[in-house]
Amino acid sequence: MNSMTRRLVIGTAAVSMTLSLAACGDDKSSSSGNQSIGLLLPERSSSTRYEAFDKPLIQTSVEGLCTKCTLDYANADGDEKVQKQQFDALLSRGVKVILLDPVNAAVTAPWVEEAKKKGTKVIAYDRLAAGDVIAYISFDNQRTGELQGQALLDAMGRAGKKPADSEILMINGAETDPNAGAFKTGAHLALDGKVKRIAYEQSGEWKPDVAASKIDEAVSKLGKNGFQAVYSANDGMAGAIIDALHKAGRTDVPVGGQDASLDAIRRILTGEQAYTIYKPYQPETEAAANMAVYLVKGIDITSVAAAVTQSGDKQIPSMLLTPVVVTKDKIAETVIDGGLYKAEEICTPQFAKACKDAGIPGSY
Repeated sequence: MNSMTRRLVIGTAAVSMTLSLAACGDDKSSSSGNQSIGLLLPERSSSTRYEAFDKPLIQTSVEGLCTKCTLDYANADGDEKVQKQQFDALLSRGVKVILLDPVNAAVTAPWVEEAKKKGTKVIAYDRLAAGDVIAYISFDNQRTGELQGQALLDAMGRAGKKPADSEILMINGAETDPNAGAFKTGAHLALDGKVKRIAYEQSGEWKPDVAASKIDEAVSKLGKNGFQAVYSANDGMAGAIIDALHKAGRTDVPVGGQDASLDAIRRILTGEQAYTIYKPYQPETEAAANMAVYLVKGIDITSVAAAVTQSGDKQIPSMLLTPVVVTKDKIAETVIDGGLYKAEEICTPQFAKACKDAGIPGSY
């Protein structure tokens, strides 16, 4: 285990231990009444992380910390109107704490205000929801964008392309998602002045089909050889972008993503994708579950949400975690050593040779 992995594991353990010491007190001291915790996640199709990791990890943590607590879960499938109905349903059931990862963060202020009137506390999870939320748990999203941008520059160098002479495409996330804005800002900090020109920049709306159509449009406007690399805000769009590039006759274009999805890790092994960003889900989900249990039990969370995030004129107690870049030579020490995937999950027969070439240990 190298030093980066040790820092990752130690950091995860520290977050878990610090939060859990107070949260897992005797349930007999818990406040009486409804001890259900609401969890609302935004979508399933563009990113597999929510169903595969966030929900089950939060549920396991909640159940481990509070034997009387239950998780009341719903996924909006990308529809903000559906999510509003789900939010209202939680309030009608008397849920006292809601972990909210909004489809459209800009519209949630009145939701949060209504919850406050009913005595329900809202924690913004992964995306910063508008309104008087009691806390915010996520990764340092601008830093994530910076890492993406620098990783793209590094990938261009490995591919023999000089960034200063290169034009790139940028396919950003949904404009309704404040995280997407932070990713974009961070990426520009890394890329502006380092590449010749950003020749085309559009939102892919976190939708693979939209991202692919934007690439088709860029190829039509610039020509299939009119750019040298593509920034993609996440892995779901990156996969569609790579397919669109292949159809246009380009297999030499560095493309990066985010989320460390299984298909992206495999694309990195085969050289189709240059990198992804690994945001270790366990410390984020454990922090969310612990804070929610704190609030159910009536324990103050400001001692563990020590950072602050500015939202309008408000400073929100926050916990912001640090992401990690994953390239082919870092797969073993990040997503495997970090426990996201086992080697045999990644290295199916189709990818066994690529895994061996990348030095991934295991019997596969």
